[in-house]
Amino acid sequence: MISVAEVPHTTTTQAMLKLLNVESAYGPIKAIRGVSLQVERGQIATVLGSNGAGKSTILKTISGILDPRKGSVEFKGTDITARDPAFIVQQGLSHVPEGREVFPLLSVRDNLLMGAYTRKDRDGVARDMEQVFGYFPILKERAAQDAGLLSGGQQQMLAISRALMANPDLILLDEPSLGLSPKLTKEIFEIVVRINRERGTTILLVEQNANMALNASDYGYVLENGRIVMEDTCAKLREKDDIKEFYLGMKETGVRGERRWKKKKTWR
Repeated sequence: MISVAEVPHTTTTQAMLKLLNVESAYGPIKAIRGVSLQVERGQIATVLGSNGAGKSTILKTISGILDPRKGSVEFKGTDITARDPAFIVQQGLSHVPEGREVFPLLSVRDNLLMGAYTRKDRDGVARDMEQVFGYFPILKERAAQDAGLLSGGQQQMLAISRALMANPDLILLDEPSLGLSPKLTKEIFEIVVRINRERGTTILLVEQNANMALNASDYGYVLENGRIVMEDTCAKLREKDDIKEFYLGMKETGVRGERRWKKKKTWR
């Protein structure tokens, strides 16, 4: 079973990533509303939420793909709000997007080298490539194969490995279990935990598979309709009735449709 030691979450100026009252929108539609969160150095943090809650929008706003309308994003003490994505990557932040988005006509090896395009240390690039091949041996076997011919699970492995090739301090990981079998999902999450432990890479994970995310992460946020409605250590979140019912499928009493977050207000 995947598990990590619980890391206390405290308000500190040493947090690697901070979002303060961030609001982002697609045209007239607000996707996230006043989101504030932080990720401590060396931590795996997760944002849970249903489809359409705004999870991916948070990551896009952090990585510069989407400019926020309000609020601020700080990374390692530097304000990166609405900065160019290339600048943000150079600061040590990599984004693994939902749906993987590998370069299908490039080989697996060339996809990995694309992840390292900002680096000058050739020895370090070669070392990191061998390390990702250690995490995902199938990628070494398929190194000369076009990425578009890989299975969905292999493409997810490649997308994570491509992000690692930038030697980031923080990885934004968007729905790594999307479209994968339970067995592959378990394997992917086990590697995510290994990356965090062995490399010390901080990870912010958004995921619909709450069971996997809570077991792999240290601290969690629950997002509904673009707002953070609950946060705590993952050990404590796993024990909350609303999490058990709405995210872990452990309904105790009553009809699901009759119980909603705003009636209980257990997040405050």
